Amino acid sequence: MGADAAVHVAGTLKALGDPLRLRMLSLLAASPTGEACVCDLATVAEVSQPTVSHHLKLLKEVGLLTSERRGTWVYYRVQPALRGAVTTLLDSFAPAAADAADAVPPAGLTDAEDALARIARRLASAFPDRDPGAVLSVVRESYTGLARSSAVASQLVGNAERFARQRLTDTARPAGAGPQVLFVCVANAGRSQLAAALLRHHAGDAVTVRSAGSAPAADVHAAVRPLLAELGADGEAFPKPLTDDAVRAADVVITMGCGDTCPVLPGKRYEDWVVGDPALASDTGVRAIRDEIDRRVRALLADLLPDLTLPAA
Repeated sequence: MGADAAVHVAGTLKALGDPLRLRMLSLLAASPTGEACVCDLATVAEVSQPTVSHHLKLLKEVGLLTSERRGTWVYYRVQPALRGAVTTLLDSFAPAAADAADAVPPAGLTDAEDALARIARRLASAFPDRDPGAVLSVVRESYTGLARSSAVASQLVGNAERFARQRLTDTARPAGAGPQVLFVCVANAGRSQLAAALLRHHAGDAVTVRSAGSAPAADVHAAVRPLLAELGADGEAFPKPLTDDAVRAADVVITMGCGDTCPVLPGKRYEDWVVGDPALASDTGVRAIRDEIDRRVRALLADLLPDLTLPAA
């Protein structure tokens, strides 16, 4: 990084070095309309509107926000050219930094090759039409993909087996099988996990459900785990990287804040759901996000399986 660029980036990061400004930026990024006025942003903390205006002015001065006056109110939004960078900050870096404050680095496995070979033998028996060498490659790739980000070393081998089995199942998916839905967000630690769990809860085996992340987090967000546990999905939830196999196997691909990174293949139905990120939300906020995702999941199921009877919300 050059000196001039470093000075500019340091100034931007300095402007973000305040918890209230970060929370206001998060609210703007998560807004369904992409914007908010001072009166909306004042709700994130018990501060006066002039204080909010001061913080917004600082964020605007470093180029993070733009503003537009309409009548008596000024509306703010994230600078369009920086929206991708802000999304990465809030969806990937911020949750990882928050989790790292309490995380203890795991010891990990020094040599997983024997365990991976045993997994490959089991899966080769379960998929007899696949070449055993190819199965071993999928297992190794799955382990490596998870190891890049996973913070739970004790679960890494078991999760690698689940991930490899899922990938092998997807590549062997028969024609005419029931609908398959893939939920993709950035970290695969909150929104996409909740959506997948809700769809499984409502549809059971009638729909095959997958979730993945364009930049998987180390673990599922702590605030989301209780909601997954209520749906009976906490034990099976772990962040997974997005693969082309998962996209190819899906009939419907739902992106949630990462649409630009998801490969677009012909013959697939794509939707982008603009919902808040639970990573740094309050308990009330996380449940509100869960309810919004549930509403969307029910609407999707009503379209995919119109004869399926769902319980009242």
